[in-house]
Amino acid sequence: MLLSKRDLLKIGLASGAMGLVGGTSVKAIAAAGAAGVDGISLDERRSRIAKAQALMQEHDVEALIVEPGSTMDYFSGIQWWRSERLTALIIPKSGELAVVTPFFEEPSVRESLKVGGDVRTWHEDVDPLEVVVCVLRDRGISSGNIAFEDTVRHFVVDGLDKATVGYTRVSGAPIVNGCRMIKSPTELALMQKANDITMAAYRSVYPNIKEGMTPSDIGTMMKKAMTGLGGSSPWALILLGESSAYPHGSGKPQRVKENEIVLMDCGCAYAGYQADISRTFVYGKASDEHRRVWDLVKEGQEVVMRTAKVGEPAGHVDDAVRKLYEKHGYGPDYKVPGLPHRTGHGIGMDGHEPINFVRGEGTRLAENMCFSNEPGLYAFGRFGVRLEDCLTITADGAKLFTALSPSIDTPFG
Repeated sequence: MLLSKRDLLKIGLASGAMGLVGGTSVKAIAAAGAAGVDGISLDERRSRIAKAQALMQEHDVEALIVEPGSTMDYFSGIQWWRSERLTALIIPKSGELAVVTPFFEEPSVRESLKVGGDVRTWHEDVDPLEVVVCVLRDRGISSGNIAFEDTVRHFVVDGLDKATVGYTRVSGAPIVNGCRMIKSPTELALMQKANDITMAAYRSVYPNIKEGMTPSDIGTMMKKAMTGLGGSSPWALILLGESSAYPHGSGKPQRVKENEIVLMDCGCAYAGYQADISRTFVYGKASDEHRRVWDLVKEGQEVVMRTAKVGEPAGHVDDAVRKLYEKHGYGPDYKVPGLPHRTGHGIGMDGHEPINFVRGEGTRLAENMCFSNEPGLYAFGRFGVRLEDCLTITADGAKLFTALSPSIDTPFG
């Protein structure tokens, strides 16, 4: 359920939205909610399919095949899971999409299907790839390039090869990424909402962190707060003390200790769109070294904001941050002490999407692409600092969904 403007003001969201939609965030999110239960209208789904079909024409592809997951949801609304029994979405380069699913799953699959009505079923004694081939032939496709989303499993691709001849398999990335990397105004509004919820949860949990707490204690508070504010699928990675030196933590026992680092990397979804925000602070008093590293990480985030512009190769963003860090004795390259991971990742319906702010990525940035901005610094065996906010690319440069953390002493302003 959407929070009212009064609710947002109570928790400091309407006045504190410093990023993408600023003071109009409440109106934009309300408009997104009015578009439908999941925020995405039927017209928008149809436009997505039309764009995919235009890209198929451009890349000489006859059809795109997708398994359950975010891309199936993106085009059709179907929210399903992968198992040994094939459910597949087939988008031809012209005409209506089709769904292939087990006979006994059809009623359940139709519950979330938002566009198209051609659902083909198969029984347990039938090869489902034969049904896929029937769909292709019914669409007039007897040969040519068939694109598979890159996450489609081998047995599906291999099964189509064995079920027929005349088709050539190709990557579906130019089609899928060509659609999903560029966010619509509704998608941006839903992402803003997810970020607002996550940041509000941080602000409510931060004063309640106490000495002796475990990562589980803090994570539980965060997940409850995000859920209570309307987020779904909340997650929380809490790294304490030395564990903050390892970007995804360690299995060693951890507790909040006086004058040690607390690194929180948390997020949630709203109507299927993700937020990913990290904050680092010290419980107690930060040392001079803590402050120096923290300030340099924030400077790295500011370098990202200055570098991420329309037309710039995505890899140049990563290069610019490493150049700054190497001036201060970190690295070189991906070595530690330094930044061992990419500077940021794409984000949208998935927490991690193509493309990344990583060395060598030549894809040029375009309006309405979205990324994380997280150039951390880590020293194995000691501590790490990660600050992370998400941004979108606009004609005027990078714009944040959430304001950068003000300081190590006031991480949430």
